Amino acid sequence: MASPVTARALQPFASLGASFLETSQVVGGMGVMFGRIVWRLARLSFDRSELLKNMYKMGVKSVPIVVVTALFTGGIMVIQAAPLVQRYGAHGLLGWGAGFGTLREIGPLLTALMISGRVGANNTAELGTMVVTEQIDALRALAIDPISFLIVPRFIGVVTTLFLATVFADALALLGAAYAGLGILGVEPQVFFNGLTSGLLGLGDVFHGLIKSVVFGMVIALASCQFGMATSGGAPGVGRAVNSTVVVSAAGIFVLDYIVSFAIG
Repeated sequence: MASPVTARALQPFASLGASFLETSQVVGGMGVMFGRIVWRLARLSFDRSELLKNMYKMGVKSVPIVVVTALFTGGIMVIQAAPLVQRYGAHGLLGWGAGFGTLREIGPLLTALMISGRVGANNTAELGTMVVTEQIDALRALAIDPISFLIVPRFIGVVTTLFLATVFADALALLGAAYAGLGILGVEPQVFFNGLTSGLLGLGDVFHGLIKSVVFGMVIALASCQFGMATSGGAPGVGRAVNSTVVVSAAGIFVLDYIVSFAIG
């Protein structure tokens, strides 16, 4: 048996090992969940009415928060760029600068964080409540597959919602940037959009952000479903699951943002 001094010396390594095992369990669980979803998708085994209900709940009801976030994001980008634009007189490049940052990075990233906080957390809370109230067990008793009935519609709903929300948010952010440029720097919207479409930006920049939105949607959907289905411990357990979903989704979004940016340039 280790002495108290030795035990204290080894405590950091024990904590590190426990964190590694916990992370491996979460990542492994999400991987297994993804495999089950892909198998149901390949067989087209999912509930269509549940899919439509989730897409309305996730997509349509997220519009207000996406609108507010996108418009103010465009304005903030112009505020940050204003000193450099004024110093170098690069008013004609304002559209290119705002478009480059919005389409490739800021649009998909901030939209994903908004959808993670609203849709992902709500998704986990719903599934976790169904687990602790034994509704999932009741579905299994009725020979209804919870993955096909609950998980696959939510997975498709989150990924589709985030993709469409990113397209919507990109357009609104550029609109907000154009009118913020007019109000702050006196750059006419026509000059702004000329800079945006002058050839410095291409479809590759648009696809760059949209690919990220799909990847972010997948990690939000997997994290929210995994933590929701693994909920235990009653109402406090639901709260812990929601908190874990928000943390893991946000961390996963930033990690995957780096990986995808590095992979596709």
